[in-house]
Amino acid sequence: MEVDPIRDPKKIAEMKKILRDGGGRDELLFVMGINTALRIGDLLKLSVGDVLDGKGQIAEAMSLKEQKTGKLKRMPFNETVKKALSDYLSRRPGCNASEPLFPSRRGGVLSRFQAWRILKRAGESVGLGNIGTHTLRKTFGYHVYKRTGGDIGLVQKLMNHSASRVTLSYIGIDREAMDNVYLELNL
Repeated sequence: MEVDPIRDPKKIAEMKKILRDGGGRDELLFVMGINTALRIGDLLKLSVGDVLDGKGQIAEAMSLKEQKTGKLKRMPFNETVKKALSDYLSRRPGCNASEPLFPSRRGGVLSRFQAWRILKRAGESVGLGNIGTHTLRKTFGYHVYKRTGGDIGLVQKLMNHSASRVTLSYIGIDREAMDNVYLELNL
């Protein structure tokens, strides 16, 4: 099923609030996803050590090799991600660097299905029906596009897409632009 980006910043804030109640893990998954554009497989494989510096503090940035593309990706952590990491890791005293950043409640790593279910439920509770794990990445792309005044080249590069038309379609801009023509024409 094709999912949409979350276009409304108020819905993003509502989802963060709902996800905060899960001990911080679910909110961190959401916050890191919409602020880094990492694919869910790359997010879920992160360990605690991936987000810490050599002194055990939250790092300024992280680098990883994307599973799908094999490309190295570097992401500085913005204040929202740093705060979510700080809040979450403060609830996990004594965890070591090799532990999964997103553990399941039964041990091991949170599965794609579990992540999907968490996001789907939170989305539905704020009135969003077409939500999934890929929504995180699409939301990042959509908001970067809007905040940069439509710099599709930058969005394409950040998301490691091969063509700008793929990026536009991916983040829902083509459909939104076409819908707006019909809604705004009013001859």
